[in-house]
Amino acid sequence: MPLSPESLSANSEVVAWLGTFDLSFEPDEEPWFAIDGIEKPRQIASDASGGAFVLRPALDVLYVSSEGRAGVIAEDFEAFIQLVVACPYWLDILKFSAGGDLAEMRRAARALEATLDDQDEVNQAREEIRGALNLPEPDDPVGALYEAVAASDAIVRTTDGSPFTTLFNRFSIDSNPMLRNAAA
Repeated sequence: MPLSPESLSANSEVVAWLGTFDLSFEPDEEPWFAIDGIEKPRQIASDASGGAFVLRPALDVLYVSSEGRAGVIAEDFEAFIQLVVACPYWLDILKFSAGGDLAEMRRAARALEATLDDQDEVNQAREEIRGALNLPEPDDPVGALYEAVAASDAIVRTTDGSPFTTLFNRFSIDSNPMLRNAAA
């Protein structure tokens, strides 16, 4: 049976482990954004920074940041969980993507992995989640993230109608001394 928000929510232990990655499955009651073509967005989760994860009717997962950026990040719910577990810093990969450059995203992922605060806790959470869900490791999570964001056709708007921008940001890890040193 494919992984769904309902089957995941039924496993409180996995939900708790996903909290290690700042992921909460208690979504906001009222959406603070609108998505063109979707009357009532189905928010399935949120993150510590106030961002929302939405399962679209096409079953892909859309991320809406509290900072005015939005885009599809995974082709389905299982790919979303695989991404979060493999790359808990996925949003930073996009921040340091140099405008959506895949090679720069891969470079950022390596540097971010090297600078994880508590590597042991992250690795234990990864093991526990993958084991409990029988979830395989994705072959190329950074490539899948790039493809999802690059192909994103979602138009997300603020409550006043202003459109959100892409999740790709213009920074590279060279603009961050800690990441630049970790990549060296």
